Amino acid sequence: MGVVIQAISSFFNSFISVIKTFQIKDLFDILAVAFIIYSLVKLIRETRAIQLIKGVIILLVLFAVSSAFNFVMLTSLLKTFFEFSVIVIFIVFQPEVRRLLEQLGRSQFGKNQIKLAKEKGQSADAYRKRELIETIVNSAAYLSSQKTGALIVIERSTKLGDIATTGTLINAYPSVKLFGNIFFNKAPLHDGAVIIRDDMIYAAGCVLPLTVKEDSIESHMGTRHRAAVGMSEESDAVVVVVSEETGYISVANNGTIEKGFDKESLTKVLEKYLIDTEDTAIPKWYKKIPFIGRKERVQSNEK
Repeated sequence: MGVVIQAISSFFNSFISVIKTFQIKDLFDILAVAFIIYSLVKLIRETRAIQLIKGVIILLVLFAVSSAFNFVMLTSLLKTFFEFSVIVIFIVFQPEVRRLLEQLGRSQFGKNQIKLAKEKGQSADAYRKRELIETIVNSAAYLSSQKTGALIVIERSTKLGDIATTGTLINAYPSVKLFGNIFFNKAPLHDGAVIIRDDMIYAAGCVLPLTVKEDSIESHMGTRHRAAVGMSEESDAVVVVVSEETGYISVANNGTIEKGFDKESLTKVLEKYLIDTEDTAIPKWYKKIPFIGRKERVQSNEK
């Protein structure tokens, strides 16, 4: 009993000494570490990586037991393993680490930096985007009426060069007829996906990664929908899917998929995801600067 009381007293004294030396910078340090741990847990949750984490925990318990019972060889082996664990983690969790870095790059901070770097002439970009959206919407509507399956990936900030290399490079202006030819059920490229880059059809017949989350899509949805969700999980691309069985039009973004779009609703959702107007490209803090922010808003309204 006395040993327990002594341990509690020692812990309490250590805690008091830490509190006395605690500074505001320590609070930010703790919050930063907590945020990193939370982000990692959120990243690996409901993925295959969680099983690997369980394996690592088992090894840690085994290391503690072997140390307690003085198992020399086992302890040395596990100690060597943990010394190189950082390299092992980066190798084993490479897909998850890549996804985390991509999500950081697609964060609001990253987007604001990209927007600040954009030059004037955004209205011309928006015009080209609207032309692209109109072509995709008309193509999806046509393919839907013919019950012709289609998979259209619209690249955004995450470059999809590795995906494009699995297909055939085209570099052609998009049109309803071209989409119809690519996805015609007897055409060589009809089973793959089309990659849209810089408002052009960059590649066709591309192979997309399938989602590993069974609850991401409904059970009756096929491989095209699984590929669309998988692509939207690994990048910020917007993916338009036309079902070969039902003709339904679906849109995948950020790991989720919605179906039942018509021409009007598809136009709205693509404009929401793809078009940055001149005014929205201006950060809120910049708009509040006297004279300067007002001038930018006036110029945007005049356009």
